[in-house]
Amino acid sequence: MSITINFISKMDIFRLVTLGVVLATWLISIVYNTLAGRKRPPQSKEVKREPASYWGIGLQTISFFMMWFFFRPVLGPIVPMPAWLEVVVDIVAAALAILSLWLSIVAIRTLGAQWTYVARVIEGHRLVTQGPYRFARNPIYLGMLVWLLASGLVWTRWWAFLLAIVLFLIGTKIRISREEKLLASTFGDEWLDYTRRVPALFPGF
Repeated sequence: MSITINFISKMDIFRLVTLGVVLATWLISIVYNTLAGRKRPPQSKEVKREPASYWGIGLQTISFFMMWFFFRPVLGPIVPMPAWLEVVVDIVAAALAILSLWLSIVAIRTLGAQWTYVARVIEGHRLVTQGPYRFARNPIYLGMLVWLLASGLVWTRWWAFLLAIVLFLIGTKIRISREEKLLASTFGDEWLDYTRRVPALFPGF
């Protein structure tokens, strides 16, 4: 009995550490995005904007709200599974959270002053194809999706996890279509050539 209690205690501690890693990456991301947002160009330099992208932003926001609001009442796996698999899932979740933080920060730094929440084009806008943009046209959204997966694995009820992913993908589809329409009208053949070489969201697909 003492061995079982000791094992359960260690599992709970491991889950708390995993959750702490995920929460820490969220906190770092919020702080970084806040600081990076101050460097955005003033509205007077805006040339074009796609208001329809707000629908995508709204759905993405709802998906993250669901991920954190519908939490599991007892700290444990998202679905019943062997103890060794729980450990694997927790390790994967922590690794995904760290990966998504790195990807998001690198992508935002690569965009520089062109980074913004809303689909728009500013004066002197250039097509960014270096850094993570060599592998995916929307690495920030990819990072957000990976974060959603990491958070759901350690925190969310399974049904809310699945629904949140669906809503996020729909919102992301809307944002990508609106943003890429704007970029296509701005960069023409240069943009078309880029889309032939680099996938929209998932590297290699």
